Amino acid sequence: MEHARPATPHDLHRVAQLAQQVIEELTPTRGGQIWARQTARTVPVTPASFEALLGDPLHLVAVGTVDDTVIGYAAVRIDALRDGGRLAVLDELYVEPDARGVGVGEAMMDLVVEWATGAGCIGIDSIALPGNRATKNFFESFGLVARAIIVHRSLLPAETPELPAMAPQP
Repeated sequence: MEHARPATPHDLHRVAQLAQQVIEELTPTRGGQIWARQTARTVPVTPASFEALLGDPLHLVAVGTVDDTVIGYAAVRIDALRDGGRLAVLDELYVEPDARGVGVGEAMMDLVVEWATGAGCIGIDSIALPGNRATKNFFESFGLVARAIIVHRSLLPAETPELPAMAPQP
């Protein structure tokens, strides 16, 4: 049976594995290289990158399970808006490819919506990379629709197959 619940410290090793998988899955897709450099977690993903979020009232790390086996995770945060309102930002939602379509993602989204509503948020934002119709359709089934489109122009030579690593800033 599929289920979603807040993550516990015991889940964090598995959550970190799944977070690493999503980065590997999305980076080679359209828009994925910039997403990986700007938004994704630092690689390699470690359990410690989630540890401080547990118990923080402004963050929720959730896991999706089938028969108590963790096969998905979600990470959402609350952003304070300039007018004093609150917006939930779903930064990460991932289900293992072989387990998609059985209701785990839906169970996690239900938990995210319940958590965001309880926190007084005015809405939920997330990102779907260009061409990822399955993600777009999934979010639309929960009432998330485009409210902005990010456009980008690469300044790298066309033959550059991969974005160069950024030098650390002093």
